[in-house]
Amino acid sequence: MDVNEKTIKVAVNAGIGFGAKLTAPQLITLAKYIKEDSEVELTTFQQLYIEVLESQLEHVKAEFEKVGLVTYPVGPYVKSLRTCGFCKGAEEEGMPVAIELNKRIAGRVVPWPLRPAYTGCRNACGEPLINDIGVIKVQNHYDVYIGGKATGENARTAMKFRESLSPEELFETVDRLLDVYKEHGKRREAFWKFINRFGIENLQNEIGA
Repeated sequence: MDVNEKTIKVAVNAGIGFGAKLTAPQLITLAKYIKEDSEVELTTFQQLYIEVLESQLEHVKAEFEKVGLVTYPVGPYVKSLRTCGFCKGAEEEGMPVAIELNKRIAGRVVPWPLRPAYTGCRNACGEPLINDIGVIKVQNHYDVYIGGKATGENARTAMKFRESLSPEELFETVDRLLDVYKEHGKRREAFWKFINRFGIENLQNEIGA
């Protein structure tokens, strides 16, 4: 192996499920591709950052997939969906919708890393109100919040953007939000800064009813 071969950082988790958990086979598989002198970063977004050789990337992704691990790009992309523990059950708290939403948006290119979060009830354990895009399931519908920020002196709670959406309306709304952000956002402009500059009224007009 060429010691000078380029490595790539990838984000890994076990997909969307009941909390952030890993099985023994998943840990064993991860260990195969982590050097003894390497460090594994655990992010606040239920992801592990590891580095793999560029030449092995596709092979590693295939190996991970066999044990239920999912890989995501690191950088200016939409992060995988942060979730709560779905304490009342998959169907009641909308896990199928969360899984589908993650499938549609995770890994999309955006001007700056974007953090979406989902929770299955008003307790908001998945912290949707302090992330870029937050989704809260309310009975059989979904509310969308945008522009939350968890850290810094200008930390703020997200504002409600849409309410009482069906699953398809939810998918379409989040999809359009990401399209507008990608089209009009400046390079390295965080989502909350984009909202401040672009204006909530303009964003509402772009997304439509």
